[in-house]
Amino acid sequence: MIVTDNNSTANAYNFGFLDEYAKKEIRRAILKAIAIPGYQVPYASREMPMGRGFGTGGLQLTLSLIGPDEVVKVIDQGSDDSVNAVNLRQFIEMTCPGISTTTKTDESSLIQSRHRIPERPLTSQQIIVLQVPYPDPLVVVEPSEDKRKTMHGEADYSRLLVKLYEDIVAFDEITISHRYPTRINGHYVIDPSPIPRWDVPKLNDSAALILFGAGREKKIYAVPPHTRAEPLVFSDVPFRVEDFYDAAGRRRACTRCGCADSFLDEFVNESGSKSYQCSDSDWCDEQLLRVDEVEGEVA
Repeated sequence: MIVTDNNSTANAYNFGFLDEYAKKEIRRAILKAIAIPGYQVPYASREMPMGRGFGTGGLQLTLSLIGPDEVVKVIDQGSDDSVNAVNLRQFIEMTCPGISTTTKTDESSLIQSRHRIPERPLTSQQIIVLQVPYPDPLVVVEPSEDKRKTMHGEADYSRLLVKLYEDIVAFDEITISHRYPTRINGHYVIDPSPIPRWDVPKLNDSAALILFGAGREKKIYAVPPHTRAEPLVFSDVPFRVEDFYDAAGRRRACTRCGCADSFLDEFVNESGSKSYQCSDSDWCDEQLLRVDEVEGEVA
């Protein structure tokens, strides 16, 4: 509530929805997360006008960092037009008057994302906030949080490596497709949110600051710019990303723009046939524009 000069009362949100004390606490947690790459910093996650698990952690980070002249991009699994992305974008616009939103990666200063890192390399002038459902990769091998904290502190990830080894024994390869455990700066292993393996190498030596927010689990962690990020692997079983090759050994391309070096989403048509399209909608639009420009020059 705010009181105007004529003593009348009007309903209004604080800029960025959160109160200033909440923002300060989250910013302090972010600074600690940057100072200790990969360390999960606890914070008092606030109630948000959406269910936990729908991006409340990432949204709190975004609302704490956002400034009046910010240019914000919100994506969900690469798309700017999905339900989650549209709802979060509208909420940010409603509670942060004066900010600008965009669907262009290169125009944005702050990116909030669910499950993807954009195909276009990020710059030192950008921050990307990733929504995280489960921040601790050790939860699959150790249910006790107290014991997990000790294991993280001692960099004891032997049980996690055993879990990966069991995958190799059973399936001849590591079957983790998302949330691939990644060691940061030679110590802490993080859950990089449910990004595909395709995006894991982008964490390494990134020019942009990468922040992770888990609202339900009340944790914040970070990969600072130009920090070493290495997926857990064995010397004789190297890490590999999704290859998108067909049975004939040909690399599949996007049916919309023709790009053959991006992460692709698979679609099943009414006839039962499959088609593939760039997961990153902005990247796909950009490649399509380049194709149109080339065809125009040829014509």
